Amino acid sequence: MGFFGVKWEDGLLIGARTNVLWGKSIEQMFLGEFEHTLDEKGRFTIPAKFRAKLASGAVITRGIDGCLELQPMDHFMELATKVSNLPITSRNARGLRRLEFSGAAEVEPDKQGRVGLPSNLREYARIDKQVVIIGLFDYCEIWNPETWQEFKQRSYDDPEALAEQFASLDV
Repeated sequence: MGFFGVKWEDGLLIGARTNVLWGKSIEQMFLGEFEHTLDEKGRFTIPAKFRAKLASGAVITRGIDGCLELQPMDHFMELATKVSNLPITSRNARGLRRLEFSGAAEVEPDKQGRVGLPSNLREYARIDKQVVIIGLFDYCEIWNPETWQEFKQRSYDDPEALAEQFASLDV
């Protein structure tokens, strides 16, 4: 079955025609790109369509590309369990633990859907007054707008090279 095909899985019809993919409905996915302003307390507003998925809590931590990751608590706990099970004798595992956990902050949106960004995470991602929040299916990234634009430009300038880069992913 291709990406846009349909199949039965666990009693659900899965595919583009049903708005259910990998057991998640469109309403359960983080999709899109949103720009928001930080207020004087360093808070930004979670996009309205993401709030229900984060209502039970979330974690903001450092991302790999100079951005931040905003993960629902259940997603973070899955990742945390995997990372915690890596051997501490591995240099790469210790590095990943440090990246994920040392700067992590548990957050819960307030009634207006705002979340505070700790100063250490703002500094890491070079965030000052604006943020771009991008949905990545099961979690979000938070970017400095200029860094996000630079990343997109570098990534998407050569469509042929991009296609070759993604070819090995078997999607």
